[in-house]
Amino acid sequence: MTRATLYHLPVCPFCQRIEIQIALKGLRERFDFHPVDISQPRPGWLLEKTQGTTALPVLETADGRIVKESLVIMQYLEDTHPDRPMAQRDPWRRAVEGMLTAMGGDFVGQGYGWLMNQDRGRRDALRDGMLRQYAQLDGFLRRHAQGDIFLFEDFGWAEAAFTPFFQRFWFLAYYEDFTLPDTPDYARVRRWIDACVAHPAAQQTSREEIVKLYYDYSQGSGNGAIPAGRNRSSMAFAPPWQNRPWPPRDKYGHHATDAELGL
Repeated sequence: MTRATLYHLPVCPFCQRIEIQIALKGLRERFDFHPVDISQPRPGWLLEKTQGTTALPVLETADGRIVKESLVIMQYLEDTHPDRPMAQRDPWRRAVEGMLTAMGGDFVGQGYGWLMNQDRGRRDALRDGMLRQYAQLDGFLRRHAQGDIFLFEDFGWAEAAFTPFFQRFWFLAYYEDFTLPDTPDYARVRRWIDACVAHPAAQQTSREEIVKLYYDYSQGSGNGAIPAGRNRSSMAFAPPWQNRPWPPRDKYGHHATDAELGL
């Protein structure tokens, strides 16, 4: 059987969305997974497939067609593999699911913007902005959720879209000492987050992997860029992240060297 290929970065949240969907649908054996090292220039053969774009994930279908953008790939897989549906079928429920998913853009932007911030004086404002994002999610769930845990009865489309970022924001706990307040104001969204990150289909990464690989983001350098004074990206495949020490937590007062990062 000819299989489709997913070109991906294992620690990339947009790529993980597709991996979660594949796991939920039981399609693992129908796909080849080709990791791409973003600390290196994209290979010419991949750029030829993508018409020069570098964003991941990229899906190459079994017959050689290319699909890009994570939510587009998710919809393609939902349409081509309708068994075990992940998206809602009822028009209103699908609309609710879509409205929640659309809130992800600001949520993600706030979290990554805070991680990459280099101005210690902006920390309180960025923390307040992050709390507003969680409060908005909490309010949406209180109004629209059909169950006590997920948006609907089971882990579905919106959960697959958000869960990789709930996990990525472990880097905010590490580098910015951020925790969601344990108060009634955030109780509903906290239940959702806890259930999402614990779901069996969403275990592709770990807190340790995220903290180590995203160190350069905490220094203001994303997508494989290398901070000033360094020669290696924390996103590099080698040496493996499992063999590296934990990075320093103080992102403002100390800028780790390659040697300190085990690179």
